[in-house]
Amino acid sequence: MGRTVAVIGGGYAGTAVAKALDQHADVILVEPKDAFVQNAVSMRALARPDWTDHLFFPYDRLLRRGTIVRDRAVSAGPGHVILASGERIDADHLVLATGSGYPFPFKPEHDQASRTRERLLDVHAALAGAARVLIAGAGPVGLELSGEIKAVWPGKHVTVVDPAPELLPGFQPELREDLRRQLDALGVDLRLGTALGTPPVEPGRAAPFTVTATGPAGRGEIAADIWFRAYGVSVQTGYLAGDLAAARTPGGRVRVTPTLNVEGHPRVYAIGDITDLPEARMAGNAMAHAEIVAANILADLRGETPSAVYEPSAVPFVLLPLGPDGGVGQLPSPGGPIVLPPEAVADYKGKDLFTGRFAELFGLTAKVPSAP
Repeated sequence: MGRTVAVIGGGYAGTAVAKALDQHADVILVEPKDAFVQNAVSMRALARPDWTDHLFFPYDRLLRRGTIVRDRAVSAGPGHVILASGERIDADHLVLATGSGYPFPFKPEHDQASRTRERLLDVHAALAGAARVLIAGAGPVGLELSGEIKAVWPGKHVTVVDPAPELLPGFQPELREDLRRQLDALGVDLRLGTALGTPPVEPGRAAPFTVTATGPAGRGEIAADIWFRAYGVSVQTGYLAGDLAAARTPGGRVRVTPTLNVEGHPRVYAIGDITDLPEARMAGNAMAHAEIVAANILADLRGETPSAVYEPSAVPFVLLPLGPDGGVGQLPSPGGPIVLPPEAVADYKGKDLFTGRFAELFGLTAKVPSAP
């Protein structure tokens, strides 16, 4: 059997599995972007442009033996990938790691880091001049953005709206209570159980407007100078063809086995946001998928039966910073969920947003900007 492994997608999951296999196989990583985007940094970079230096990591030091092909997969079947350029890559193992799309600024709109940086700086300038900010979506993304804005501009009026009746359902009551307490202390105007009409301006653009909101308290107007859409994941699996396309769910996710093989395909794997696993779409989960798949491909290369299995955590976990010093977290443990205090969330994630970990992965040295 040959040793060529094609990895489609250079995000959290794809880079991790490519790096893990680099010394043991002939790895080809297919990725249209010219730099890895550490999406966890995007919200802080929006509020603090000095953090844009920690948003992008060039791919040129990721692999020592493998090859990185800057192109987009337009078709993939068992054992091969067709690129937008027309090139065909044949592979003995295929790893699907194309992830998901999300509204800007949380994920980039462009493949070029320079264009994403310019766009981010433009939106930062618009945000800096806005007195009233509206965030549609009170999930982890919208709440984290509210915390980053308040950390830099405590006086801005930030409203977060969501039709859900409660924060982070499924998490421990003490976590949700502490989250509400911290948001109140920051002065975030949280409106749950509230449906929002479509604002008359595009997200991230400075222009005063009012929008209709409805909820248990009745119908009203919310005035803002800028707004952000913190909802709307789109799964990137449209390039799958033939038998692989048949493995998709109606929502576009890929059905996988416990070993993270695409159903019916022993040498095709899917990892990250595109899987149909019953868990949150988080970078930590995606990188855990990569470990399982790397172990299984290595076993296959040794002539052994791949036996590493992935088990989604029965306990939901989250690390949700509210600026560099606050936030909430919940981790699984054999004795049940552990709720973290704000100081622990800051130490785990909030202070550096994992920039040190990714700098090491990409062969760079990270220096976290000082507090504002």
